[in-house]
Amino acid sequence: MTDDQLLRYSRQIMLSSVGIDGQERLLASRVLVVGLGGLGSPVAMYLAAAGVGTLVIADFDAVDLSNLQRQILHTTDRIGMTKVDSARITLQGLNPGIHIEGYKGSLTEGTLPGLLADLDLVVDASDNFATRFAVNAACFSAGIPIVSGAAIRAEGQVSVFSGRVGGPCYQCLYPRDGAVDETCSANGVLAPLVGIIGSIQATEAIKVLIGAGEPLYGRLLLLDALAMEWRTVRLPPDPGCPICGRTKR
Repeated sequence: MTDDQLLRYSRQIMLSSVGIDGQERLLASRVLVVGLGGLGSPVAMYLAAAGVGTLVIADFDAVDLSNLQRQILHTTDRIGMTKVDSARITLQGLNPGIHIEGYKGSLTEGTLPGLLADLDLVVDASDNFATRFAVNAACFSAGIPIVSGAAIRAEGQVSVFSGRVGGPCYQCLYPRDGAVDETCSANGVLAPLVGIIGSIQATEAIKVLIGAGEPLYGRLLLLDALAMEWRTVRLPPDPGCPICGRTKR
């Protein structure tokens, strides 16, 4: 690491769970952030600030006035700009020493395999089941871990899926035939909630990348922000899951 990097990341390097080795692993990491909205904003900003060497940022949408209540990557003067271009400005201003790659299309079963090449981890900050299911299937096929988060109204959740045989996947949590999309535009969302959940996603991503602590593998962390109550529930693998199950349908 350079002297500037040692100074920039000094408070993180001081941690015994990180150190020089952990910081070097972050600098060598390549992470895909899916979605640059309420969750993707704090995720991308904290991963950039922490020194993840390459961020691949993906979103098909443009900045809208209604986004600005919670999507802190973007600013009023960027309304109409693609979220990828807006995010790139913010992230490069925050840390010019990292590399940022943008993808402005939709993520589907056809487009995902190319994006997953050489990735160490995916953070799913998307807001719809179609994207989450596609990301889950592609990551499990490639053996890439996913940090998954969701937030709506005043409730949020985070889990980590290893991408390995024997652990659960996202479709174990939400079977495809029973999933019903709920959107912020229809139900609303408390602005700081996405910051809380996105920050936890970034924390879990760093833990996975450097091998620190105990990531939320096989566990679902739930937040009721109005009561400010947290719960953790076990998430066992579904033997009949069509993605990761031992007895696939």
